[in-house]
Amino acid sequence: PGTMMFACLTAPASGGVTGVADASTVLEALPAALVERFEREGWLLTRSYNDEIGASWAEAFGTEDRTAVEEYCRANAIELDWQSDGGLRTRQHRSAVVRHPVTGARCWFNQIAFLNEWTLAPEVREYLIDVYGEDGLPFNTRYGNGDPVGEDVVQTLNEVYEAHTAREPWQPGDLMLVDNIRTAHSREPYDGPREILVGMAEPVPLADCSPTVEVRAL
Repeated sequence: PGTMMFACLTAPASGGVTGVADASTVLEALPAALVERFEREGWLLTRSYNDEIGASWAEAFGTEDRTAVEEYCRANAIELDWQSDGGLRTRQHRSAVVRHPVTGARCWFNQIAFLNEWTLAPEVREYLIDVYGEDGLPFNTRYGNGDPVGEDVVQTLNEVYEAHTAREPWQPGDLMLVDNIRTAHSREPYDGPREILVGMAEPVPLADCSPTVEVRAL
């Protein structure tokens, strides 16, 4: 979606802010060498689906038909591997930096930090690796060539996001329009009931955003 609209029906007692950060500003603030590598290599997202933790593949893809899942993955350049226990692992190679389809501005557009193993609590990460192995984590991100993304890199990314995030507490009736290519957004912890509706519109083909790596199955 190129545009997202957030509408607050019920504001939480505390917290629950939808933080926003300008993707071009974040890109400019990141270490140049780190940006250059991700721009050149792209990034990998790996997912593991099973019935024990997180969403099962049927829940994630909205179907129990393996053929339908395979067709979806093939159409979206997602590599998949069915596991002997009935689970599923997927990998996809994507650009870390894109250009805004209207302004042409370079944007840091990815979920490298959010979906990385180092975002997990240490005890959770250690337990999951012990049970499922490093390749069996529910999600993880890597450099485009398959190298691990270190904890220090994730920390740097999160620190830059934090330094450039704007926050405004929700009030009932608030509306917020977000340029989804230009703007990263988050949801922070909260107390009490919280109801925020989200509408998505104006789909943007990736090809219109000058991807730096070819979108293809690995």
